[in-house]
Amino acid sequence: MDVQVWTYILVGITFAVYIGIAIWSRAGSTSEFYVAEGAVNPLTNGMATAADWMSAASFLSMAGLISFMGYDGAVYLMGWTGGYVLLALLLAPYLRKFGKFTVPDFIGDRYYSQIARTVAVICALFVSFTYVAGQMRGVGLVFSKFLEVDIFWGVVIGMAIVFMYAVMGGMKGITYTQVAQYCILIFAFMVPAFFISIQLTGNIIPQIGFGSTATDGSGMFLLDKLDQLHTELGFAEYTSGTKSMQDVFFITVALMVGTAGLPHVIVRFFTVPKVKDARVSVGYALIFIAILYTTAPAIAVFARTNLIETVSEQPYEEMPEWFKTWEETALLNWVDKNGDGIITYAPGAAILGTPDIQRTDGEIARGSNGQALLNNTATLNTNELYVDRDIMVLANPEIARLPNWVAALVAAGGLAAALSTAAGLLLVISTSVSHDLIKKQIKKDISDKAELRYARIAAGIAVIVAGYFGINPPGFVAEVVAIAFGLAAASFFPAIVLGIFYKKMNREGAVAGMVCGLLFTLGYIVFFKILFPEYNTPEHWWFGISPEGIGTFGMLVNLMVSLAIGMIYPEPPEEVQEMVENIRYPR
Repeated sequence: MDVQVWTYILVGITFAVYIGIAIWSRAGSTSEFYVAEGAVNPLTNGMATAADWMSAASFLSMAGLISFMGYDGAVYLMGWTGGYVLLALLLAPYLRKFGKFTVPDFIGDRYYSQIARTVAVICALFVSFTYVAGQMRGVGLVFSKFLEVDIFWGVVIGMAIVFMYAVMGGMKGITYTQVAQYCILIFAFMVPAFFISIQLTGNIIPQIGFGSTATDGSGMFLLDKLDQLHTELGFAEYTSGTKSMQDVFFITVALMVGTAGLPHVIVRFFTVPKVKDARVSVGYALIFIAILYTTAPAIAVFARTNLIETVSEQPYEEMPEWFKTWEETALLNWVDKNGDGIITYAPGAAILGTPDIQRTDGEIARGSNGQALLNNTATLNTNELYVDRDIMVLANPEIARLPNWVAALVAAGGLAAALSTAAGLLLVISTSVSHDLIKKQIKKDISDKAELRYARIAAGIAVIVAGYFGINPPGFVAEVVAIAFGLAAASFFPAIVLGIFYKKMNREGAVAGMVCGLLFTLGYIVFFKILFPEYNTPEHWWFGISPEGIGTFGMLVNLMVSLAIGMIYPEPPEEVQEMVENIRYPR
């Protein structure tokens, strides 16, 4: 069977599992909808947390980033995993002991202010919608390539599945669905890694394989071979770093503290029975996450090596079928600049902007050498190959000529990763609206049944907005997700940490800090990413800090403003200070 048939079978099976779990775990109360009644055991919660955490950025985009960035891509590994240490030590147990449903709930009660609660809701919505945009792009990538479905309908199908188990089951349905999704995505990620590691190095363990000797008879270590391939083509050595030290530091810190401030991750620790269980859940989640995160650099090296050896300086007419099928998605393109029919791969962009394929009567227009013609104007450098970094994991099995069922398995895993995180984010959005806005501020006497109805309506609206982002993606997955982490770092993290460890932090300081941190970070990102992208270069950045790392600076702005404004206004009421002390000490 071909890849498409295998994909229909495997994706159909996984979707049937998700729908079955949604029907079985339908939420009947707000407690079930928001936190699964706080009755999830630590092992289950750790696995669900890992799936919630390992989004399309982790599954699809991180290895792709590392395959193109090389050593510089390590910032994503360090930041996203290091953040879990902060989460385990600084936040999870204390927030669980506080016993609220959401992060805005904690901030509203801790800072004894409805304004603080509202600001926290706005921050949660900014972070969640930015993050969910990356997930929906991942869904669109998988559907457009492997199921040959238009991206519009692919996103609609994906969101319909999420709608069923997120809106029907709430946190209860999402938790058990995410357990299934973790099993699917980790199996899909590891199987091709095992196969390709054996192919290239003779070692079945990919974490060891990518540091081993290549099996091509050269006697070279695989990384040395990749360095050589890079330098021969004119690229910098794969194992060398090109980013400035300060940008590496700021991106890493932004990702770390952003991890600890992400509302959809934090809420997972409200679902366990005891404070101790929250700590144990983090430990399990770290183990489950480490399986994928320690494998990603190996997959990046395997994919990059195979890609260069397969396409560089090769005649287009001899390209394998996978090259031409990916070409039809406009996520991989060859621009024959010199008309020789040979693929020249070199540093620099092959095209200007996002690829736009010429079509005639619905068919792709082809050039004299069979290449897909583009509407974009080619750039002046010699590079002829455009590869979207988000396809590296998806295309990896085909590039390595693995069986078709392996490629289909990776597609099913990519959907599981994207949909699991999307569901968690949609729940944050719905609970922020129904619980923190409507229940806590607008209609305080609302019944549990009515609140549950509003939560489901809010989730439904959020699904539609998320679908729009999937159809009109703002960028490649990991970049969008990194920006979401920066927003979380600049808005939530200082308010939560000060709320737990500094009992004299008052509402005025916290609100001012969150607003300033969010506005500063959002303004910096909008300036360089949307308004003036031509200035998005190191020489124009403040202190050499990229938009992906500016969240660290925003966090410092938040912290300084919070402490400065907090000194001007009175200390919190005595009962609030006692509550803070009680949070920090075990019963």
